[in-house]
Amino acid sequence: MPDMSDVRGQPQARLALEVASAGGHNLLFTGPPGAGKSMLAARLPGILPPLQSKQRLEVTMIKSLSSGGSGVNMASHRPFRAPHHSASMAALIGGGRQAKPGEISLSHNGVLFLDELPEFSRQTLDALRQPIETGEVEIARAEAHITYPANFQLVAAMNPCRCGHANDPELSCHRIPQCINEYLGRLSGPLLDRFDIRIEVPPVSLRDMLSPDSGEKSADIAQRVANAQKVQFDRNQGCLNANLDGELLRDLARPDEDGQVLIDKITNEAANSKLTSRGYKRIIRVARTIADLDGCENLAARHIASAMVWRGMASDVKE
Repeated sequence: MPDMSDVRGQPQARLALEVASAGGHNLLFTGPPGAGKSMLAARLPGILPPLQSKQRLEVTMIKSLSSGGSGVNMASHRPFRAPHHSASMAALIGGGRQAKPGEISLSHNGVLFLDELPEFSRQTLDALRQPIETGEVEIARAEAHITYPANFQLVAAMNPCRCGHANDPELSCHRIPQCINEYLGRLSGPLLDRFDIRIEVPPVSLRDMLSPDSGEKSADIAQRVANAQKVQFDRNQGCLNANLDGELLRDLARPDEDGQVLIDKITNEAANSKLTSRGYKRIIRVARTIADLDGCENLAARHIASAMVWRGMASDVKE
């Protein structure tokens, strides 16, 4: 299995990957070609806790349904599915003549990685929105309606524009900023709103690339992730922070004094009209995970600020 020690540089992206793993958060990498977005995503399963017995059975049953029941062994690792951006609606969501499970169900209890996110058809991407929220997908056919589980962690990667070099004046094309607007315009706001963490992955410097020092090993990160998830399962009535909602979210999102000041700021509708209710909840959920990894009972301002930056609200933190 690919190891995190292979990754050079990218401290922020590595931290974001660890936080996403610990809390079950959806993650979006944005950066130029060759920055290591796909490399990072491929190492996510290696820092997730192993499948439990019930999860192994669920993964195996879905795989058996997809293959027609022949030659399927009991699952031993979390699924990591990376469909090509040309995949059809039926291939990604499920369907076809026999209403087989799609990639989102084959990713159940694992990771669904969508590389070149804007290259997928908008209709197909928008069909992901409900399964992301409910953890299941319903395939409707004339003969019957079939519901498949689809409790997956979504990780996606994209370039900043079609040419991939929007932030580099020397390499960017002559159509900037039109190139950026057309490329990002393929993604709907409601879909982007479902990514808890959105982080830019800059190019790796040649010095970091040639450095003999390896990064931290997956096994060490996996131990921290497992410890944080155990805290969450014991405290959150059996769910990860990404699934917290309602009274339970409010009870577990108690900030310290400085954290409350920052929360009051981001809940000010006049100053933050761009922030949706869903977006606010996702900030608090991510902050809760950062605090869990930090071993803190209450949310500190630094935890909330980090979550805000990862939602693209850096300017609000600095003000």
